[in-house]
Amino acid sequence: MILYPAIDLKDGNAVRLLRGDMDKATVFSDDPAAQAMEFVAAGCEWLHLVDLNGAFAGEPVNAAAVEAILSQTKTPAQFGGGIRDMATIEMWLSKGLARVILGTVAVEDPDLVREAAKAFPGQVAVGIDAKDGKVATKGWAEVTNVDATDLAKSFEDAGVAAIIYTDINRDGAMQGPNVEATAALANAVTIPVIASGGVSSLKDLKDLNTCGAPLNGAISGRALYDGAIDLKDALELLKA
Repeated sequence: MILYPAIDLKDGNAVRLLRGDMDKATVFSDDPAAQAMEFVAAGCEWLHLVDLNGAFAGEPVNAAAVEAILSQTKTPAQFGGGIRDMATIEMWLSKGLARVILGTVAVEDPDLVREAAKAFPGQVAVGIDAKDGKVATKGWAEVTNVDATDLAKSFEDAGVAAIIYTDINRDGAMQGPNVEATAALANAVTIPVIASGGVSSLKDLKDLNTCGAPLNGAISGRALYDGAIDLKDALELLKA
C-alpha cells in the first residue's frame, strides 16, 4: 500500500482544512515546493496535491505552486481541484503530472471522465468525496443525492487509474479513517482505491492495510505535519 502525503494548496500556501471548511485552514508551510521535497527526501514514492481554491472556483488557482513542485522533483504527483475540462487535463499532464484527479465532473459530466481516461490511459483518477455516503462536489460545498458506491461502479469499465475516496466527516479531524466504508467501496469495484480522510496514526494505516480490501494506498496530511505520524516509520510499516 502506497502512502500519499497530501499538500493542500490555499492562497499559495500548504494548508489543512477541518472537514473541508475553507474558514478553518491551518497553514503548515508558505513554501509548498520545499514541503514536497521534504516528503521526497523521506522516501515517499508519490505526492498528492490539491488546489483548494480551484475546487471552489472551477479552474486552477494555485498553478504556480504546483508548477514549482513539478519543477523541483521527478517523484510522481497526482493533482485535483478545479479540473473540469479536457483542455485543463491536457495542460496539467503536459506539465509533468503523473495523474489528474476529477471530482465534480465525475458527477456532472461523466462522459468527460471516460473521454479523458481513454485519451490518457493510467493518468486519470476519480475523486469521490462523500458525506454520510453521498457524494459532495464543488469543493464539498454541495452534497448531492448520488451514492458514493454507485458512482464508483459507474466507472468500472471506463479505464480510470484509481478512485480516491474521502470521508469528509473524517478529513482533517484526526479521528481515524472510515475503514468500514472505504473497504466496502473497494470491495465493490475492481478499480484501485486510495483511502483519504482522517488517517492520523500508524494504527490507522495498519487498519487500512489489513481491512480485507485491496487498497492501493492511503493519503495523509495533517498527521504528517503535526508529527502524529512519523513518515519514515509509516513507509517502513507499509513495506513490511
